[in-house]
Amino acid sequence: MSVAPVSTPMSVPATLSTFIAFDFGEKRTGVAVGNRLLGTAQPQGSIHAQGDARFVQIAKALQEWQPDAIVIGVPYHPDGAAHENTARAKKFGRQLHGRFKLPVFEVDERYSTTEAIASGAKDADAASACIILEQFLRSL
Repeated sequence: MSVAPVSTPMSVPATLSTFIAFDFGEKRTGVAVGNRLLGTAQPQGSIHAQGDARFVQIAKALQEWQPDAIVIGVPYHPDGAAHENTARAKKFGRQLHGRFKLPVFEVDERYSTTEAIASGAKDADAASACIILEQFLRSL
C-alpha cells in the first residue's frame, strides 16, 4: 500500500497554484476550490455519497477544476489529541493520493464546521471545506 506524501503547508512548491479541498465526513463531504494567487476559496457544494460512489463524484470535481493539489481537513479534539475521525480523514487523504496521484496536504480543521454553521452557511460541509482551504492558502 502506498502512503500519501502528506505535507505541511510550508513545503508547498510555488508551482502548485490551484487547490481543491475536502471536508471529509462519513455521510457528506464538503468541497471547495481556490487558488494561491487570490488567496481565496469558493464552496462547491457537498458530495452525498460513500465508498466508491464518493470517489466517482470526486473524480468529476477533479476533472472539472483540474487542481494542482488536494487539501483535506483533519479533525482533532480541542486539546489537539487525535480521535476516530482523525484516522478516517487521514485514510481518506491516502485514498485520494492513491487514486488520483495528486499531492495531498492536511489542515487541522478544528472548529471549521462550527464556524461555518455560526456564519449561517446553507451547506455547512462546503463552507467548512472553504474555511479549511482559506486557512491553508493563508499559511502559504
